[in-house]
Amino acid sequence: MKIEGKCVLITGSAKRCGAEAAKTFAASGAKVIIHCNTSVVEAEELLARLPGSGHRLIKADLALKDDITRLISQAGKFDILINNASVFFRPGSDEDLSGEKLYHQVNFLAPQTLLEAWAAQELPEACAVNILDQAVLNPGSGAYWQSRYDLMQLTIELARTLGRKNFRVNAVAPGPMLPPYWKPDSRMEKTLPALPLHRPVSPQDFAEAVKFLCTNDSITGAVLPVDCGQHL
Repeated sequence: MKIEGKCVLITGSAKRCGAEAAKTFAASGAKVIIHCNTSVVEAEELLARLPGSGHRLIKADLALKDDITRLISQAGKFDILINNASVFFRPGSDEDLSGEKLYHQVNFLAPQTLLEAWAAQELPEACAVNILDQAVLNPGSGAYWQSRYDLMQLTIELARTLGRKNFRVNAVAPGPMLPPYWKPDSRMEKTLPALPLHRPVSPQDFAEAVKFLCTNDSITGAVLPVDCGQHL
């Protein structure tokens, strides 16, 4: 698929790795729909900086079904869907231990609903990339892991069923890229030495991997680890 001229909806793209993906697709000539929830200021600043034209911003809370419906309506036709938005709490925290419903809604049901709307479109070709977590490539447990694992399974299922429409569905499973929000000054001293490459994932490499899965017409149903070897 040629990116130029295509419309791409990227959820959770106001900042961090989602914003990097937005910049990468815009630089390739795509018309980017930035989605955000609370990060409106960052989203507006990103929108003003994106190269090219035709970009838009839509605010929606993916924990609310009505907001998801409105997001789909306002987005209109989109050739490419990047399900990047997610919730993730500090492991073992009260929010994490009580977050099963929220994890399931935002990390699985919201992407599923967006994928259904994307797949219902009449387009000659289309591509979706679901952003997971490298943790799903190994056995795990907990509500967060389950929500990501379920999305991985949905990726494979949809790749099988939508291929006849020339709609491709893939996933990227990133590893440690940026410090967690609850410890923004962290240098990930314990995590990085355990990686085969001993360094964090580059946000640019992450964004290019997402773009690659969109441009390579022979790939569907793939789960690409971009994690400096953490899944090994």
